[in-house]
Amino acid sequence: MNSDWLVLPQTDGLLEAKMYKQIMFGPSCFQLRRIDGVPSVLQDHYFGNKVRFIEEGIILEKWNSTDSKELPDFDICLYNPDEDSLTSLTNIKCFDWHLSEKENNNLSFKWFDGIQGGEVKVAL
Repeated sequence: MNSDWLVLPQTDGLLEAKMYKQIMFGPSCFQLRRIDGVPSVLQDHYFGNKVRFIEEGIILEKWNSTDSKELPDFDICLYNPDEDSLTSLTNIKCFDWHLSEKENNNLSFKWFDGIQGGEVKVAL
């Protein structure tokens, strides 16, 4: 397992990531930190590899556990780099999710767990 810190693409040199754990036959989780060395709320958590950039900040998949027996259990969060704040938007218990729509201050996330799917709408 490569444990080097690597610049997170598309963050304009703001964030870097290091793999923390690979779930057998599943996804990896990462530690994140700011490249500028400023202590960050990000350092207290582990994140999946889903990163989405919107005008209000960065959408991140925060893992609530790194124990494979307790997964999937994720908080979809908005990271505001200017305030170094991490706001939980919704909880999703599914590996397969995506941001499907952004309209004004409303976000829609769609998910599918292999059997059923759904949609969660949240206001920013």
